Amino acid sequence: MKISLLLLLLILCCSPSLFAKPKKYEMPRTEVISLEDKATGGQYELYIKLPEVYLSETKAMVASQSKNSSSDGNNSSDEGRPPTRYPVIYTTDAVWHFDLLSGTTEFLMPDVILVGISWQKNMPEDIDYGHRKAFASRFKDYSFVAHQNPDIQAKYQFGQASKHLSFIQNEVIRYVESHYRAAPDARAYLGYSMGAEFGAYMLVEAPTTFNYYLLGSPSLDESSLKFLNKLSADKSTKSEKANTSVFVSIGELEKSSMAFTNDFVALLKRGKKLGLSTSGLNIIENADHGTAVPETFSSSITWFRQQLAEQ
Repeated sequence: MKISLLLLLLILCCSPSLFAKPKKYEMPRTEVISLEDKATGGQYELYIKLPEVYLSETKAMVASQSKNSSSDGNNSSDEGRPPTRYPVIYTTDAVWHFDLLSGTTEFLMPDVILVGISWQKNMPEDIDYGHRKAFASRFKDYSFVAHQNPDIQAKYQFGQASKHLSFIQNEVIRYVESHYRAAPDARAYLGYSMGAEFGAYMLVEAPTTFNYYLLGSPSLDESSLKFLNKLSADKSTKSEKANTSVFVSIGELEKSSMAFTNDFVALLKRGKKLGLSTSGLNIIENADHGTAVPETFSSSITWFRQQLAEQ
C-alpha cells in the first residue's frame, strides 16, 4: 500500500502538466484589433495576420535605419527603394473562416495579408437571439432586403448592408491601409453564403471597394436578385467604370440555389460596360452548401493568385 502511494506521489510530482492551466492558442503573426463603427456604435474586431516575409522585411528595414543613423552618412544599397506592399484578403464571418483561410493561404499564397472582420460584439442584450446570439449581426449586416416576416424583421433588422459597407470602406480598409503595407490595387474580398450575398451587393453598389471578389454559394433568392437587377440598371448610367474581377462558385448539389446563382452570374456578365469581369460559374462537383466550403477557398485563392500573376 505504501509502495503504491509513493509511486502515485512520484508520478504526480513528475507530471506538473496534470495541474497546469490550459493555455489559449494564439495564431502566429496575428493581431486582434478592436474597431468601432462610428456611424452605428457597433463594436467589431479585426483579425489581422501578416505574412512571414512581411515581418522579415520589417526587421531588415529597422536594422537598416538603425545602421544608417549610426554610420558616417554612407547610404545602404536598399535606401530609396520603396518597401514591398502586399495583397490583402478581407473576409467576413471571421470566426468561421479565418482558420481555414490562414491554412489555405499558407500553402497557396503565403505572401498575403489576411483581415477577418468579426460579428458585432455589442448586440442588444434585451433581445433573446438564442443559439444565434454570437452571429446575430450577420443577418442585418450582410443582407440588403428586409425579411417578409415582420417578427423576424423586428428581431434581426435585415437589410442594413449599406451601413456595413460604409463601415468597411471608411473604417476597416482605411485602418488596414494606414497601419500596414497593404497594396491598394490588390484588395480582395472573400465571402461565403450570406457573406457572398453581401459581396454581391458590394459588387453592384460600390464595385471599386475591392479589386477582386471571391464569392462562394451566395445566399440569393428572388427578392434579392430583383433588388440587384434594379440597382444594376440604376448604376449603369451613373457609376464610373470599375476594374473588378469576380470569382463565383457553388456546390453541384445546391439545386435550390443554382438558378439564382446563374442569374447572378448573368447579371455580372451584363456589367462588362461597368468594368466587371468574371470567368463564369465554377461548379464544385459532388458538394452541397457545407461540403463546398474547403474547395471554394482553395479554388478562389488559386484564381486570385493567378489574376495577380497576370497583371
